[in-house]
Amino acid sequence: MAHDALRFTWYGHACVEVESRDGKRILFDPWFGNPRSPKAADEVDACELLLVTHGHSDHLGDAVALATRLRPAWPCIHELSLWLARQLPGGEDAVTGMNKGGTVEAAGLRVTMVRADHSAGDWNADAGVPLYLGEPAGFVVELEDGSRIYHAGDTDVFGDMRLIAELHQPDVAFLPIGGHFTMGPREAALAVEMLGVRTVVPIHYGTFPLLTGTPDELRAALRERGLHDVELISPEPGETMG
Repeated sequence: MAHDALRFTWYGHACVEVESRDGKRILFDPWFGNPRSPKAADEVDACELLLVTHGHSDHLGDAVALATRLRPAWPCIHELSLWLARQLPGGEDAVTGMNKGGTVEAAGLRVTMVRADHSAGDWNADAGVPLYLGEPAGFVVELEDGSRIYHAGDTDVFGDMRLIAELHQPDVAFLPIGGHFTMGPREAALAVEMLGVRTVVPIHYGTFPLLTGTPDELRAALRERGLHDVELISPEPGETMG
């Protein structure tokens, strides 16, 4: 899949908007309040499919407010769906609980949840303890033309990415490269090799000083692995590709 066959906008951190061939808007990890986003959440005017990889506030972000206003289809991990059913208009009908290995039809697209190697949850100030919102996950979304995009969420590289390649054959991968909380460029290059993708988009870098990985470092790590045919796309926040 060449990048001109996929229309997407990166809004900084892990916040990505993909527009399908039929014009459906898919939002991943919609934290528009991140320091690099040129767009505010209240400027988002359409979303047919909302996907949140895990319950950390820098990924759940503006999702509840957006879902309340725009009413997208929202498949998510089971425990997060239990919590959201008590936050959203429509209750249980507003979300679709699922788990890793499952596939659902949502907004006319096929959404498969896959594993991620990270943590999840948020702080429950009232109780003084962490709020458990289910395990972290990634998503493979099959678009109308049969092409598949993989948003890994927050993760380290893990061997079962080979299984994601074999079972789901993603064409494009959105992979974190910042380090500290996720894998860095060296590990992301190995992930690209295991996934077998020909296009990679780095995310979750540059938001804060701790996230030191860069697209140039990923590019160099891909060359070191002999992955010269992999297309790396690194737009500026707010820049639309495709």
